[in-house]
Amino acid sequence: MGSVGHENWDMESGDSEQPNIKNDDHGRCPLSRNAHSLSASLLRKKSDPALLTQVRFRLLNMFLANLHEVILGTKLCLLFLAIPLAMLAEYRNFGRPWIFGLSLIGLAPLAERVSFLTEQIAYYTGPTVGGLLNATCGNATELIIAIFALHKKKILVLKFSLLGSILSNLLLVLGSSLLFGGLANPKKEQKFDRKQADVNSILLLLGLLCHVLPLMFRYASVEPDITTSHSILWLSRTSSIVMLVAYFAYLFFQLKTHRQIFESEEKEVEDDEHPQEKPDLAFWSAFVWLIGMTVIIAMLSEYVVGTLEGASESWGISVSFIGLIILPIVGNAAEHAGSIIFALKNKLDISLGVAMGSATQISMFVVPLCVIVAWTMGIEMDLDFNLLETSSLAISILITAFALQDGTSHYMKGLVLCLAYGAIAACFFFDKHSDKIAITIKNLAEK
Repeated sequence: MGSVGHENWDMESGDSEQPNIKNDDHGRCPLSRNAHSLSASLLRKKSDPALLTQVRFRLLNMFLANLHEVILGTKLCLLFLAIPLAMLAEYRNFGRPWIFGLSLIGLAPLAERVSFLTEQIAYYTGPTVGGLLNATCGNATELIIAIFALHKKKILVLKFSLLGSILSNLLLVLGSSLLFGGLANPKKEQKFDRKQADVNSILLLLGLLCHVLPLMFRYASVEPDITTSHSILWLSRTSSIVMLVAYFAYLFFQLKTHRQIFESEEKEVEDDEHPQEKPDLAFWSAFVWLIGMTVIIAMLSEYVVGTLEGASESWGISVSFIGLIILPIVGNAAEHAGSIIFALKNKLDISLGVAMGSATQISMFVVPLCVIVAWTMGIEMDLDFNLLETSSLAISILITAFALQDGTSHYMKGLVLCLAYGAIAACFFFDKHSDKIAITIKNLAEK
């Protein structure tokens, strides 16, 4: 529950309670934020419960305290207004562009609140389960959008959104962080731990290999036919299993055996900015709010997937540009802003954790998971993202790996990454071939 009068209130009984927080061997709260949650925490603010103490009824007081903490506890709280407006636009049939735009704006604060609620639950579950929750829910919005795209059999839109999230994190988020961090510290050589970047780069290259193989298989076939498509599909499913095995091994590596590689600077920032912090919500309160937020994200995701193509037609912008560029930029704006702020504070390890970690999670977990889920749903989804898209991914990974190879940074590296993202954005802005493919697939699905 929200803290009122410096007490935590139990939802069921209404009595004040001491939270059952699992401590480590030294009696301290073991919660250790990862880069995602630290980045999102910069956009949070402490709500003032003074007015709530005037409420006489305890249950109403508890509900208002929760509402105050969850809804007003973020600097993005005004963006919550987009959620009822999106529902109104859907109900009144205002037009697909309005529904798409409002739904996309509404997803931004929800993504940050999911991170906050996951962190609250992690206080009670211990460091390992908490770290696993933070890692799994780091890209919950992308995963939910992907599931709805699968349900509507919009495979091309799904591939665009996932690829766009990877490119956005590798080039735009990381590039802008290095750029602004370098400009803010012009006389300092910004340094970071190469170990974390190396691990993520290796995983991204493995994911790239699994994307390239189906593409090469298709082009290596002299006369592509149904047998070739069937082989590519099974190759993609096998590669997806390999990617998931690699991702879970990475989680074990990150949370157990080599935890110190990923925690050094995060722990320092946590100790400096959040000394002896206690949870703001009780376990079941955070759990219920998390379910509610997930339901709202699912609803808005359905709006986004259902209206993306309509918005593309109304705005005269290609589906590939909206899925690859606009959707990931707006949807992850809160996390991106936090990454830049940490770079300005010369905390590049955290910025790298946000950008590289998110890209790795989408590439090695969300993408193969979608292939496996599509398999169980009887939907044919492969890892062949077409030549232009796969080439953009390959070059982005290579540029990022070269930029991070020496463990130092300056604004020129960030500028190059941002310009590379701009070049790719321009490419897909003028790309109309993907729209023709999307229309063809849509017509075939309708028949």
